[in-house]
Amino acid sequence: MFGEKVREQSQFFLRPLARFFQSTGITPNALTMLGFVLMVGVGGIIAQGYLLLGGILIIAVVILDAVDGLMARMMKRTTKFGAFLDSTLDRFSEAALFLGLFIHLAREPERKLEQILTFAALAGSLLVSYVRARAEGINVPLKDGLLTRFERIFILCTGLILHQYLLTTALFLLAVLSNFTAIQRMYLVWRYIQDKGE
Repeated sequence: MFGEKVREQSQFFLRPLARFFQSTGITPNALTMLGFVLMVGVGGIIAQGYLLLGGILIIAVVILDAVDGLMARMMKRTTKFGAFLDSTLDRFSEAALFLGLFIHLAREPERKLEQILTFAALAGSLLVSYVRARAEGINVPLKDGLLTRFERIFILCTGLILHQYLLTTALFLLAVLSNFTAIQRMYLVWRYIQDKGE
């Protein structure tokens, strides 16, 4: 997946950031919650119509979000609750961003299509993560899929930053490909179970 390659290549500047936050005494879980609060704030900025600024700020907060897990591993403080908290707040963060965008679009009655696409993109994003969680709940390993969180955030940021030209296209891609990914993951779970004869 493209996201995994980016994460591997970004370690050289994420590690210094992780060491910096570690030196401040902040815990990985506290950093996770800080990232969530900031992302909700970005959703509020998008709701006010500042799409370019919102897209730029998302990038900054996503970098912060990538540091918490790395910091936990460096400090040998990885916990099941930390992973659960991070994953759950990621879903809330995505919902906050799409809600902010929906509020902005709702002020323009002629943009009904974009409103529908925003809702469909949010539903697909949540379903992608839900399918993986349910798969892992029945002991089926599942990380594959066309559109992971990294790709979704990348497309959303691109659409926001270039909103005058690409917002509708970005929302269309998110609406279609995120839901396709959820269905793709359902198929992968079915195939895994069939292969195992369970």
